[in-house]
Amino acid sequence: MITIYHNPRCSKSRAAYELVSTATANESVEVIEYLTQPLTVDRLKALHAMLGCPLLDMIRTGETEYAELGLDAPGVTDDQLYEAIVRHPILLQRPIVVRNGRAVIGRPTENIAALFG
Repeated sequence: MITIYHNPRCSKSRAAYELVSTATANESVEVIEYLTQPLTVDRLKALHAMLGCPLLDMIRTGETEYAELGLDAPGVTDDQLYEAIVRHPILLQRPIVVRNGRAVIGRPTENIAALFG
């Protein structure tokens, strides 16, 4: 099973979806449109662990909400960041693709190849 956390309005996310769809003829693909189906803190923590990257890599720091919520302030905790993503899913980096317990941020889409190698 492959899961893609997808924003259909994003060209990079659409490209990742196409890549996953064509590369996985024998595997099921679950598409989660995270803007309409926000993730829980527990799910975000699990994704973070699978990604194995700094938490800020999962966050779209260029979004208006990031600055408006003061998430760039010193001392902001991981728990505060997770809660912000839950409340404002636009902050989640996209797309995220998960396969066999491993995850990658599909920007650039070449990152997705690591899940199939």
